[in-house]
Amino acid sequence: MSSSMSSVVARRAGVPTRRCSRITSLAMAEIRAEIAANVWQVVAEEGQMVAEGDEIVILESMKMEIPVVTEIPGVVRELHVEPEQVVQEGDLIAIIDES
Repeated sequence: MSSSMSSVVARRAGVPTRRCSRITSLAMAEIRAEIAANVWQVVAEEGQMVAEGDEIVILESMKMEIPVVTEIPGVVRELHVEPEQVVQEGDLIAIIDES
């Protein structure tokens, strides 16, 4: 499946996109769902090192794949979703440890 929607991430290179993480402390960031969707694929694993722009999960809505990527490098400390789960806007997807 391909999508005409851009990744859910901070604005880059003039392409309008949406923010996916929120800083919760100096060392942790939350990745939250920006839309209601099905979790199609969980790409990252707990304990995995991720770089800025890495995919964490891929959501599916209306037959479109919507990659959710991290804005910050760090370690995936917690994953709160699994494939085929339905998420609502604002649901917690993952916690990234920046330290």
